[in-house]
Amino acid sequence: MSALISARELAISFGGVIAAEDVSLEVFEGDHLAIIGPNGAGKTTFLNICTGYLKPQAGSVTFQGKSILGASPRAITRMGIARAFQIPQLFTEQTVLENMLIAVASQARRFAPFTSLMKIPERKEAEHLLVLVGCDDVMDRPASELPEGKRKLVDIALALALKPKVLLMDEPTSGVASSEKFAIMDTLLAALKEEQVTSVFVEHDMEMVSRYANRVAVWNAGHIQSQGTPEEVLKDPEVVRTVIGV
Repeated sequence: MSALISARELAISFGGVIAAEDVSLEVFEGDHLAIIGPNGAGKTTFLNICTGYLKPQAGSVTFQGKSILGASPRAITRMGIARAFQIPQLFTEQTVLENMLIAVASQARRFAPFTSLMKIPERKEAEHLLVLVGCDDVMDRPASELPEGKRKLVDIALALALKPKVLLMDEPTSGVASSEKFAIMDTLLAALKEEQVTSVFVEHDMEMVSRYANRVAVWNAGHIQSQGTPEEVLKDPEVVRTVIGV
């Protein structure tokens, strides 16, 4: 099976800190790949490289067989790789629906005056995505009023509005009450399945990893320490000792 994203022999360092050294990692269609590891290991650096925010000092990254190194974040998004950040990137003064209309209008390259957004043909698509992530009940509320769980889901809907093939997420449930995490991930994964979107997510909660990932990559001290299914990786004595810490 050919990889959607293929990173080969990546190397990048910041001063004396090595974030990646000879790292190779592939993301296949249909994956829900969790990247785990200690703080500062280089996990988010990988997401930044794949979305054009960083360029490695060595190595290659391809998306559907085409090199994306040197492409801008906007160009990479147009190709089909979207990003959801640890802190939701919302226009807090606007309503949830207005946020969505900005996203779908941008994807359609429909640069209408803001006052005309409510009338664009893509409005139905925006509303559909809000239904998909369970946020249609807050579409008329300013984004600033939303609890963190809803903010996260709206942020995912914004990313899906860009019609990605792959969605990269940095700790998708961070800042969310522990009682809400599983419900949010259930909704998120169902939406990704409906839209046929592959995902990569950085995560520290091993229960989330074991429940929602089909593959796990352990990133430690700038290297891929282990790869495999959650059952294989999370029971690896070396991973338990050096990463999970139990």
